[in-house]
Amino acid sequence: MAMQRRPLGNTGLTLPVLGFGASSIGAEFRQVDVGEALKAVHVALDRGMNYIDTAAYYGRGMSEIMLGRLLPDVPRDSYLLSTKLGRFAPQHFDFSAKRVAESIDISLERMRIDHIDMVFCHDIEFVDLDQIVNETIPALKKEVEKGKVRFIGVSGYPMKIFLEMLKRSDLDVVLTYNHYTLQNDMALALVEPCKEQGVGLINAAPFSARLLTNSPLPEWHKATPEVREVAAKAAAHCADQGTDIAKLALQYSVANEAFASCVTGSANPDRVAQWCDWLDEPIDETLVAEVLEILKPIHNWVYVEGRPENNDGPAA
Repeated sequence: MAMQRRPLGNTGLTLPVLGFGASSIGAEFRQVDVGEALKAVHVALDRGMNYIDTAAYYGRGMSEIMLGRLLPDVPRDSYLLSTKLGRFAPQHFDFSAKRVAESIDISLERMRIDHIDMVFCHDIEFVDLDQIVNETIPALKKEVEKGKVRFIGVSGYPMKIFLEMLKRSDLDVVLTYNHYTLQNDMALALVEPCKEQGVGLINAAPFSARLLTNSPLPEWHKATPEVREVAAKAAAHCADQGTDIAKLALQYSVANEAFASCVTGSANPDRVAQWCDWLDEPIDETLVAEVLEILKPIHNWVYVEGRPENNDGPAA
């Protein structure tokens, strides 16, 4: 079945409803087999997931370098690509105008392409938003004028940063993660503001960093014991009904037409193919309702990321 597509704000672009997140192929989460990782990208493209999202930060450059091994052989007009700048290591941020220009050139060189469709200011909650508004975005606009970048946006975790940036700057697109899933639908607060301004809205991480899967959580996951326990109950309920919570989670996040695309990634080609197969199947609305009920005690649980002033405060 052909992958469904949706318009991205006023950009004129249409994105596949499922986009490929390239953090995994940069060994961001585990050691990867290079051949398998590259095959995963090919499977994604073959199945219609022809929007690829990466970042200078992923694998500290490895993700972009890996893409540079295959993108030169793929017609440039057959895929859309976004990367991110400003975060370069866990504690290293540089959103200066000088670094913006350098980062764009380095990303183009790594990926061996001549332009980037979208560039996001990465994890802006860790810095003073004044700098993003007054220095970073204007610097990115210069890169648009040069033809190196087509559209610009911001990405991060807390909802507050998006609402503030939509008010204070002229964006083309925003990328939110972990905020439109079975467990958390706070990104719905962005739908109307984005629509009013013609800003494209992309959702990432439908599995909430494995919380909504049967896989063990990564060591860095900030989920509390209660969150883990409730999510495990939801997963067990899905298993009792003969299905995988990950399937339901993916179908649920992709189904909402307010988001142009839902981004998730894997360095495992079979996993990527499985996701596409899941999207070809109808969603079990009864099971969705049951799982949402189980997850109610942790609905919209969030954690603090970045500077306290860029967060909304603890969830009620």
